[in-house]
Amino acid sequence: MRAVPTWIDKVHDRDKVEQCIYDLAFKPDGSQLIVAAGNRVLVYDTSDGTLIQPLKGHKDTVYCVAYAKDGKRFASGSADKSIIIWTSKLEGILKYTHNDSIQCVAYNPVSHQLASCSSGDFGLWSPEQKSVSKHKVNSKITCCGWTNDGQYLALGMMNGVVSIRNKNGEEKVKIERPGGSSSPIWSIAWNPSKDEHNDILAVADWGQKLSFYQLSGKQIGKDRTLTYDPCCVSYFSKGEYIVMGGSDKQASLYTKDGVRLGTIGEQSSWVWTCRVKPDSNYVVLGCQDGTIAFFQLIFSTVHGLYKDRYAYRDSMTDVIVQHLITEQKVRIKCRELVKKIAIYRNRLAIQLPEKILIYELYSDDSSDMHYRIKEKICRKFECNLLVVCSQHIILCQEKRLQCLSFTSIKEKEWLMESLIRYIKVIGGPPGREGLLVGLKNGAVSMTDRQTYSTHKLLANLLVFIQEPNANSVAWNTQCEDMLCFSGSGYLNIKASNFPVHQQKLQGFVVGYNGSKIFCLHVYSMSAVEVPQSAPMYQYLERRMFKEAYQIACLGVTDSDWRDLATEALEGLDFDTSKKERKKRGESDTELFLADVYAYQGKFHEAARLYKRTGLDSRALSMYTDLRMFEYAKEFVGAADPKNTRMLMSKQADWAKNSKEPRAAAQMYLTAGEHLKAIDIIGEHGWVDMLIDIARKLDKAEREPLAKCAAYFQKLKHHGYASETYSKMGDLQALVHLHVEARHWDEAFALVEKHAQFKDDVYVPYAQWLAENDRFEEAQKAFHKAGRQSEAVKVLEQLTHNAVVESRFNDAAYYYWMLSMQCLDIARGTKEEMLKKFKRFQHLAELYHVYHSIQRYTDEPFSSHMPETLFNISRYLLHNLTKDVPLGISKVNTLYALAKQSRTLGAFKLARHAYEKLQELHVPSRFQESMDLGSLTVRSKPYHDNEDLIPMCYRCSTNNPLLNSQGSVCINCKQPFIYSASSYEVLPLVQFYLDKGIGDEEAVSLIDLEVPCIDRKASQSLKLDDGTEDTEEDPFMAKLSFEQGGSDFVPVVVSRSVLRSMSRRDVLIKRWPKPLQWEYYRSLLPDVSITMCPSCFQMFHSEDYELLVLQHNCCPYCRRPIDEPN
Repeated sequence: MRAVPTWIDKVHDRDKVEQCIYDLAFKPDGSQLIVAAGNRVLVYDTSDGTLIQPLKGHKDTVYCVAYAKDGKRFASGSADKSIIIWTSKLEGILKYTHNDSIQCVAYNPVSHQLASCSSGDFGLWSPEQKSVSKHKVNSKITCCGWTNDGQYLALGMMNGVVSIRNKNGEEKVKIERPGGSSSPIWSIAWNPSKDEHNDILAVADWGQKLSFYQLSGKQIGKDRTLTYDPCCVSYFSKGEYIVMGGSDKQASLYTKDGVRLGTIGEQSSWVWTCRVKPDSNYVVLGCQDGTIAFFQLIFSTVHGLYKDRYAYRDSMTDVIVQHLITEQKVRIKCRELVKKIAIYRNRLAIQLPEKILIYELYSDDSSDMHYRIKEKICRKFECNLLVVCSQHIILCQEKRLQCLSFTSIKEKEWLMESLIRYIKVIGGPPGREGLLVGLKNGAVSMTDRQTYSTHKLLANLLVFIQEPNANSVAWNTQCEDMLCFSGSGYLNIKASNFPVHQQKLQGFVVGYNGSKIFCLHVYSMSAVEVPQSAPMYQYLERRMFKEAYQIACLGVTDSDWRDLATEALEGLDFDTSKKERKKRGESDTELFLADVYAYQGKFHEAARLYKRTGLDSRALSMYTDLRMFEYAKEFVGAADPKNTRMLMSKQADWAKNSKEPRAAAQMYLTAGEHLKAIDIIGEHGWVDMLIDIARKLDKAEREPLAKCAAYFQKLKHHGYASETYSKMGDLQALVHLHVEARHWDEAFALVEKHAQFKDDVYVPYAQWLAENDRFEEAQKAFHKAGRQSEAVKVLEQLTHNAVVESRFNDAAYYYWMLSMQCLDIARGTKEEMLKKFKRFQHLAELYHVYHSIQRYTDEPFSSHMPETLFNISRYLLHNLTKDVPLGISKVNTLYALAKQSRTLGAFKLARHAYEKLQELHVPSRFQESMDLGSLTVRSKPYHDNEDLIPMCYRCSTNNPLLNSQGSVCINCKQPFIYSASSYEVLPLVQFYLDKGIGDEEAVSLIDLEVPCIDRKASQSLKLDDGTEDTEEDPFMAKLSFEQGGSDFVPVVVSRSVLRSMSRRDVLIKRWPKPLQWEYYRSLLPDVSITMCPSCFQMFHSEDYELLVLQHNCCPYCRRPIDEPN
């Protein structure tokens, strides 16, 4: 650790009198330093020590300053008994006082509450409070500090007590130091580390002790003895180090456990205060003589590397040994400053301030990570470099090298011609290892035993020096002709004098062992696996086979090994080739000799040797590679049909490569290589050959058959593809074929027999229909495929388009289809879908009705009778009480109603319609007609034609033409049933079944002949008071409701009433589940009514027959008339 002064300033008053620096505080972002100097507060720029501004406001010496964690304000306390709050813009905003001089201030790091302490009390102030809450103490407070979570405040006192208070000022813990008032507490600080499990308080007193406590008051470890009176304690931002200063006129760096690491800066007077700049390694000191000194601390990396073991310093007092291959780590706690580290084989040397520790491994296992102390050399050494060997340590001090035994006996000493910069142990027998020493003047010295290696190393060193961007170099410990060096973000690998092989790398190269390079990046060491293929091929290009073999041994791929063997054979370096074979486990001499004969061109001799070693396939491969097929046939003979087929296949390969595809295909077929033959035939489009093969193949040979079918499909011969898939029995592929070819009839025929392929056909069919603008058919196809969501989506889009394009008849039809699909889905999820069903049914009726209105208002002629338009307009207005659906115009509806009312003599209603139109925005094309109509209608009598008044068929009450209650009777509340063509009220009344009567039973009772009433029998079945009245027909009874009276009371019928009904008078809407059937009785049997069996809409029979003749389908749901129910 080195402390480098960044800037220094000395504070004087106007009379040049030195001003003691009592306290310092950094702005949380570190950009400014607040200084308590004399009766002023000084603000410095931390980057260069420039005084930004002196702040005046106190009348006496300023003892303390503190900055809030949020950086918005800071506080200063003075001997004038006042505290001033300043903003970050250096403006004073608040001042409050105590009864004594202010000794210390501290901001809560969370709530920004300010604690201010004086000789007799302490106060708590926060921006939200108007007053300061003060609390008396029995001793002078010298220092204070908040915990990291802002929950507790520690107070250090003159009587040697530390009092820990909560946010309300109540004492929770009291720590009494053994020295009492003779050891006043002068400085305290909480460890800011977030990694600590407990809050830790550092306490420094003038009994020259440093102690550590938990929040509970329990002491951690023993007191650390100091040699001076401490005046200040300050932690680094992450809590890893402590800075202390005091009467020894210097600031010192300590570990978080209180172990002294070194001096930061020596001064000429007491150091009263010291602070660490937030999130940095900068420290500032404030002294008695007015000196402010700003230092940068530089922590050097202390480490050592031997092969795959890397030892480095951690937290200044620990050593971590890392195995770079297995990533295992072991920590050695030294509890003193670690100055130097050296590692070699099974030895580890650690230099501490007063001794050197020698460790050794427990075992010779290469992966063992357990170290134990072998020797202690209890002497203080001053050295620049430290090296450890098997039985010695080497100390370097400038030009001098000393060799000491582990018992501290100096055995040898060397004096070099220049300063020593580098030492490395390069091996040797235990006790006689060789050293490589690098000097400042560029010379490299070695022991005499290593002269040969010295020249090679120096030659490579020259190469390294010629690389301008290189910053670190390492030689391969297993191959002395290889080195690597790093620089400019790249790793460079160099073998002999070949060109450099480059790859990206961050950091410095510190070691090279085999195929692994050890790289140091910042403080972490990592092992990088480097393939050795590139340098091996560089040697092969120069036909340096022995060196290539040596490189290959470091780590290359199997194919690289084969290339090495082949190249060695071709270069007639049989020794290297033989080594490579042994490496792969091949030790047969005859086999090796056969390879040699083959490379020498003695093919028949090689074939005989291959046969003798049992490797006939190699002989065949040799002949076929050389296109000697006749020799190959002779070699095989007729003995082994498998080899014959293989030979044919090889010959076919040759024919294929020789641009003779038809011959190659025939050869593949002869050799039984059907797949290869099919590929050639298919690629050339020879359909006749392909179908011939497909018909000859057995149906069990699925792979070649599937390939044939795929080629047929590709060549657009769907008939042959269909034949092939049928032969295979692959129905799914056959379905996909028909779908892809758009042969829908064949696909539907398959689906009829095999329902499991329904989705595979109907979904693409629906998509194809949709792509071709046949949306209605697409919707039905989606529905058939069970893809309800797609079907609904198509319908919704169709409906929206129809409304936008004013095709309201189509919109009605699509809404009806949507409602029926929702009903179909509702069998699974009832509530939501049933709501949609009812809404869509309602919208379908509205659009169906509005279609006639729109044609009447927008087209010059109308096919509807005035009575029909009159009824339709009234029906629409009764149902447009809430939100008006998209596309439906209330103006058009009222306009049509006004005109038809006037025509039919409903003058009162016409006047009402014209008045309503006046309130709406009317198109200009209607304006003139509307104005004229509203004027002329006033000349007519103010009443409606009585023939138009609708009557309730249940209670015979006349109803108004426009009913505020909607389409129900104003008296009995019975809903009206309308004809879906003329929209007249039909003489129908809906009735409900009594409890316990099911639909099937009800229908069977209605279908029975009307029985004769037997008085006695009916009397005997009565279970009431015994009266003889027959059950009254609920349809015939006049309900005595008053106008606008009670709620709707439905007609409920019993079994006897059902039995009395005639089948021709009853209409039943047989809704599918989960809906219930609906029953209607005609009260005027002579009026013929027809109900559509699909949409259940009611019509006058004559109207229905006429509309069906016109459209050949139901006018509402478009069900074809010849479609079965």
